[in-house]
Amino acid sequence: MSKKLKYGMVGGSLDAFIGEVHRKAAALDSKFSLVAGAFSSSPEKSKKTGEALGLDPSRVYGSYKEMIEKESELPEEERIDVVSIVTPNHVHFDPAKLALENGFHVIMDKPITFNSQEAKDLKGIVDETGRVLALTHTYTGYPMVKEAKEYVRNGKLGKLRKVYVEYPQGWLSLPLEEDGDKQASWRTDPSRSGAGGSIGDIGTHAANLAEYVTGLKITNICADLNTKVPGRQLDDDAAALLKFEDGVSGVLMVSQIAAGEENDIKVRVYGEKAGLEWKQSDQNTLLFKPLDGPAQIIRTGTGYVSDLAKANTRTPAGHPEGYLEAFANIYVAFHKAVTDHQSGEFKSADNYDFPDVVDGIRGMVFVDTMIESSKSETKWTPFKV
Repeated sequence: MSKKLKYGMVGGSLDAFIGEVHRKAAALDSKFSLVAGAFSSSPEKSKKTGEALGLDPSRVYGSYKEMIEKESELPEEERIDVVSIVTPNHVHFDPAKLALENGFHVIMDKPITFNSQEAKDLKGIVDETGRVLALTHTYTGYPMVKEAKEYVRNGKLGKLRKVYVEYPQGWLSLPLEEDGDKQASWRTDPSRSGAGGSIGDIGTHAANLAEYVTGLKITNICADLNTKVPGRQLDDDAAALLKFEDGVSGVLMVSQIAAGEENDIKVRVYGEKAGLEWKQSDQNTLLFKPLDGPAQIIRTGTGYVSDLAKANTRTPAGHPEGYLEAFANIYVAFHKAVTDHQSGEFKSADNYDFPDVVDGIRGMVFVDTMIESSKSETKWTPFKV
């Protein structure tokens, strides 16, 4: 068994959503052990969370600054290896910066920072410290998303022509933020979420998924942003025409007011010879649609899938692998990078299959470009990183 990495968590108190997701994902393959945490800006809430998780009280801290300072003072064999950041967007940059500068590797929720400048500054710190930073764009962790990437890479679609990516949700169809809903409150608050609402929360996932599967970067955006719920401060609905490298065109749709929808992120890619389709509501299936033959159903766990898909699959065919497993695949790839770093074998994040700080920057610039394009009368706006 490979070395278990010790980690400390920033954010993720008992009443938070994404912190528990990170903890379950990190634990799934027995490659990480949670030993420390600053789970809330409230020291009392942090203490109660640590107690509930069975942690040593001496390693449950009142702030992330205290955690990083105290853990840095411990002997190397005792201190944490990794800091996991699961806070709202406005509390991403500072703990990541402090952790990297004190010698810790970082894995964090998306979007990477509050704004683009922070993301670019964070890349400078990653480059300077040489530490590993991973970003949890969850949906790239699914085996059939990786299979789709391999189909494109191996030329099974021929020259790419068109990409459609969509992420509809309906949970913000009503003004939940006015009723004190914690998740809605910070996501619709520009002082905590940043400049983007739906485009920052789920639009960055859609854009990242399209770029991951196709291997192409978005170069231009023509966007339309909307706020449908009266009084809401940020966008809750958006659509865009996209231009990718190599002359490929695309369409992106994200909405958090699509009543009745859950989290059915979906991507379709079309080339000159074939198309493919994947959606989270049927996550174990990839549809491959050749021009000169019947559609084919490709399934997770089968013997005919690529080595990349097999490496990210845990169960035999017919046993569903879902959101937590996809999330865990990012943690597994991050674990490999960190242990390689510790053994002196790490080269660069490009050698590992997880979203990194460069992907994080692209996510923030995506938000900026969507907003700029939506406000522009000329509409087509260059995507400049």
